[in-house]
Amino acid sequence: MRILMVSDVYFPRVNGVSTSIETFRACLAAQGIEVRLVVPAYRGEAGEPGIVRVPGRAVPRDPEDRLVSWSAMKAAVLTAAQDCDLVHIQTPFAAHYAGLAAARKLGIPALATYHTLFEEYFQYYAPWLPARWLKAVARRVSRRQCNALDAIVVPSAAMAERLASYGVVRPCHVLPTGIPLANFSQGDGAAFRRRHGIEATRPVALFVGRVAHEKNIAFLLQAFARTLVARPDALLLVTGEGPALEELRTRAVQLGLAQAVRFLGYLDRGSELPDCYAAADAFVFASRTETQGLVLLEAMSAGVPVLALSAMGTTDILGPRRGCLVPPDDAEAFGLALAQYFSHPEGWDELREEARHYALEWSDGAMAARLADLYRQRVAATPAIAAVPVGA
Repeated sequence: MRILMVSDVYFPRVNGVSTSIETFRACLAAQGIEVRLVVPAYRGEAGEPGIVRVPGRAVPRDPEDRLVSWSAMKAAVLTAAQDCDLVHIQTPFAAHYAGLAAARKLGIPALATYHTLFEEYFQYYAPWLPARWLKAVARRVSRRQCNALDAIVVPSAAMAERLASYGVVRPCHVLPTGIPLANFSQGDGAAFRRRHGIEATRPVALFVGRVAHEKNIAFLLQAFARTLVARPDALLLVTGEGPALEELRTRAVQLGLAQAVRFLGYLDRGSELPDCYAAADAFVFASRTETQGLVLLEAMSAGVPVLALSAMGTTDILGPRRGCLVPPDDAEAFGLALAQYFSHPEGWDELREEARHYALEWSDGAMAARLADLYRQRVAATPAIAAVPVGA
């Protein structure tokens, strides 16, 4: 079976969508499924088998991302889909419309993964428009797009419930992105601390993710100010890049955290990030709009206990309360919980082991097998229709 995945974002742009695509792509081969990609070009990437790059330009105010030509994306997708059995759409912009048009023209099923809760995001990128209006538009567009598909994949039960509340009636399958456990279980934390001049005994909290407003990192800074009252030796590491970086640097200084918070920027996922995880004593996360929270599972697979808010997609991970602590959604209470955790290292080993064992249940291979089964079901349920040649 051959699947075409189409997306408005992919590596070298690092985010949850790129990670999900690459994780599934790597594991689906073992299920007898070939994955072909149509994605944006960023910096003149070298050709890679199975990947078609569509030229684009930087997004205003967010130069990490790319706007591709709609006509170029449509033509590339239709050509790439000619000998495919199904189109899997990963993003709701040019990729959605190009992928759906190709699937309908070729008579093959189209499904999409709904990765992002856009009604909670748009207000950060268009603050001059009324938030209620932006949310209503996001819901309406999501409903229309989802109901045009044959099926939708969502990474959490909370997201499935949200789409149902929008009026989405197409089949919705809860299927999280799995974790390549081996990628994060062999990090050298001691070496990372030496490279960055961090004392071996200093308690370290870590955030990994896009440095954007919707990640609620300002909440973590406020909470960490409370942590320092009880543990003035604590250190918070913030890794990643994004549009909120300079504002958060300023906020850290305003809160008196200049010596207690380090913004490390982007860390290579293969060589640097595993060591960074291993160097941490706790992983902290406060996003209220996350559709899954892959970084929580990455941290757990590295044996790093998680302190996080339980909201939207993270609820599925945090619900069993294994390898994690779930403070109230209050910066003071969150910071106090982190301080108490840092002050009782005698319980860390047990929580670390619990985190590692729990992460095993979210492996990439297990999730890819479920996705492969879904592909086969959708293809089998679609009547055979003769493909329309390109240009017809």
